[in-house]
Amino acid sequence: MRFDPHHLSALSAVLHLGSFDGAAAALGVTPSAVSQRIKALEDRVGTPLVNRGSPCTGTEAGLRIAKHAEDVALLERRLSRALSLNGDLRPARLKVAVNADSLATWFIEAMVAADGVLFDLVIDDQDHSTEWLRSGAVSAAVTAEARAVSGCDVHALGKLDYVATASPAFVARWFEGGLTAEALARAPCMIFNAKDRLQHRWLDRFVAPGLAPPAHYLSSTQAFLDAAVAGLGWGLNPDVLARPRLARGDLVEMAPGCRLDTPLYWQVSRIMAPALREVTRAVRQAAAAGLVPPDGS
Repeated sequence: MRFDPHHLSALSAVLHLGSFDGAAAALGVTPSAVSQRIKALEDRVGTPLVNRGSPCTGTEAGLRIAKHAEDVALLERRLSRALSLNGDLRPARLKVAVNADSLATWFIEAMVAADGVLFDLVIDDQDHSTEWLRSGAVSAAVTAEARAVSGCDVHALGKLDYVATASPAFVARWFEGGLTAEALARAPCMIFNAKDRLQHRWLDRFVAPGLAPPAHYLSSTQAFLDAAVAGLGWGLNPDVLARPRLARGDLVEMAPGCRLDTPLYWQVSRIMAPALREVTRAVRQAAAAGLVPPDGS
């Protein structure tokens, strides 16, 4: 099935901007024209593509078609640059899954270096980001999965080191008798979200398996660090973020030397890999500067 590019651009604009009026302003047409294009596209595929509301959202089919339109734009942009064409080289949009700690520590440098790309990030745990690739919802992902998703290329990036930290006052209150399994089963920890297993992995490896301490849920890398400094609970923070607070004494390392490293990989759709070559290069260079080198480097 062939799609009218004007219909695809209308769909992409509505879903990114959340309204027909916003899409119309971005495309330089009337809201009525946008509505007609969406209706024509829906008639062609035989299913609704947009949930009309405030904001407008995409149906499953609408999101898949919009993602296809973005992929086509990336491929066309690469071809135009390769042939030194003087056509429309506006930035193309790229949807990527990335974990919040990578975004807070090194991934933004890759975004800056990847010229001509508008990033649309899906923030998810590194242990689950490949699910977005398998569903076709993103073109690339930062993931902890070394095994390539079907149809994807995989590149080792390095390791993000985590250190178990807490405020001195928290340690004095909860671990007066030492970092025992009994104390850690009672002391509140912090967890990023329901998918986050870092604290449990650390406990299983360095203390005792099966501990289930009470937990606060904080879905923000910066809040996670600030809460540890404030004494809300203990948790694993990226070493690169915790290091200045450890040096100032705002935090202490709960078990010196007992650090948890998370290997990270860049997985990219093989079909899109040529169009994303510069992005991949930027990601690998930023990772080389911001992560512990991968094993064997």
